[in-house]
Amino acid sequence: MNDNFSAFSKRINNRFFFTQFLLAKLPAAYFAGLKIEAFDEGKAVVSVKQKWFNKNPFRSIYFAVLTMAAEMSTGVLCMGNIYKRNPSVSLLVTEQRGIFHKKALGKILFTCADGNKIAEAVETAVTTTNPVTVICYSKGFNSSNEMVAEFWVSWSFKARNSKTSPLTV
Repeated sequence: MNDNFSAFSKRINNRFFFTQFLLAKLPAAYFAGLKIEAFDEGKAVVSVKQKWFNKNPFRSIYFAVLTMAAEMSTGVLCMGNIYKRNPSVSLLVTEQRGIFHKKALGKILFTCADGNKIAEAVETAVTTTNPVTVICYSKGFNSSNEMVAEFWVSWSFKARNSKTSPLTV
């Protein structure tokens, strides 16, 4: 496990710092209205509310916004596990797959509970110096607890040769 995960968690759970991060690194996520509802070493919950900016012509949340929220629920766990690692670790989405079950209306919560699997993959990448891929699962539910969509996001981790991490939050 990354010794700096708690420092990352404090920053990412702070609304001010999270907003700054979105504006600097992921402005589309900021304008779409993504928010972190819960975050710890084991799981992340990201929400998105239907609004004028993120809707499609069918009066539901645009599929790309749902994909973005699902990816963020997996990606924030990945970022927490590589934050200030020595050696630093690069991460990259290598594949993404999604299934849409219902029309996305109102507030949708995407949950990824793959924190331990991600931590193990990062440790393997650091100790073996070989790239490691992990498939993370995120599921999105509406306010009636009906599954709206589910996603599988493949992340690749690779230890770098340098001593410092370029990731700043």
